[in-house]
Amino acid sequence: MRIPTTMRAAVIHDHGGYEVLEVKDVDVPSVQPGEVLIEVRSAALNNTDLWTRQGAYGSPENPNALSGWRGPITFPRIQGADVAGRVVAVGSAQDEQLIGARVVIDPAIYDTASPDANPVGLMGSERDGGYAQYVTAPTARVHDMTDAPLTDDQLATLPTAYGTALGMMERGRVQAGQTVLVSGASGGVGLGLVQLARARGARVLAISSGSKRKAVQQAGAHEVLDRAYSIVEQVHAVAPQGIDIGLDVVAGDLLRDGLPLLKESGRWVVSGALGGYDVRFDVRRLYLHNAQLIGSSMHTPTHFDLLMQLARSGAVDPVIAAAYSLDDVHQAQQTLERRTHVGKIVLHPWP
Repeated sequence: MRIPTTMRAAVIHDHGGYEVLEVKDVDVPSVQPGEVLIEVRSAALNNTDLWTRQGAYGSPENPNALSGWRGPITFPRIQGADVAGRVVAVGSAQDEQLIGARVVIDPAIYDTASPDANPVGLMGSERDGGYAQYVTAPTARVHDMTDAPLTDDQLATLPTAYGTALGMMERGRVQAGQTVLVSGASGGVGLGLVQLARARGARVLAISSGSKRKAVQQAGAHEVLDRAYSIVEQVHAVAPQGIDIGLDVVAGDLLRDGLPLLKESGRWVVSGALGGYDVRFDVRRLYLHNAQLIGSSMHTPTHFDLLMQLARSGAVDPVIAAAYSLDDVHQAQQTLERRTHVGKIVLHPWP
């Protein structure tokens, strides 16, 4: 296969609004030893794309500092953490068997080579991502999904959303028979949590808006709680004994109000702050009940391996809300930012 020297890509050249995101011709990345070159067939959007463009992550020293996912990033940067595509070239002879394979990339950059390593960087932030016709990735982070029953669009939705969801569940020790509360249930991570927790045998209480109730139920929620009304009262009504685990991408007031809903030795897992990051809560509800408040950032290599196994078996069924061409990336991110959709939004880089 002849690989061109240039490609179309969506690039940010600074932090800011949509004006800093430009679709243009750039060089096709050269594949290095230990890497593969992937022709991108689908790239999924995430909130991380919006917040990286905006520089909204702050720093430990200054929560208002302009920052990428884990600190200052180098510009220009091709956005996009989630990729499904085909391997078209390899940097090392021992990886030639991957050429032609349909693959998904684990977008995390880890702190060690351990199977339980922590993510300290992300494709689309700390290295170039998949809003492009081609992307490189370390061979160790590429998973052969040729025989998976999911479409390319569905495969592209898995890495960040479902990886984050599975990381939350593993760190929260979700087990069959437990009652879990899922916030933001109509979003990418939220729907992933609903599907994965239901598949594990948990009872799922999902928080969403009334207009999205049916879609969240179809994803597997046992009960859908309307976020427009008191979540505490609704949980008391459907789970009077309380919940075992909160799986929360919202935080804000929900974290304050939700901690008292936990049973003894319950866990509250936070992986987002859509409702606000500056949270005040009654710490007595934490220590008097042996509760645990757990931060969860994406997944480990072990979690991601498990996710790929689940995808190969058809245990997950990602919902695609909309697909856009790469040239319409502004419209795609605007749709994501409005949050009126259910499921995931994807980009198609090729005409």
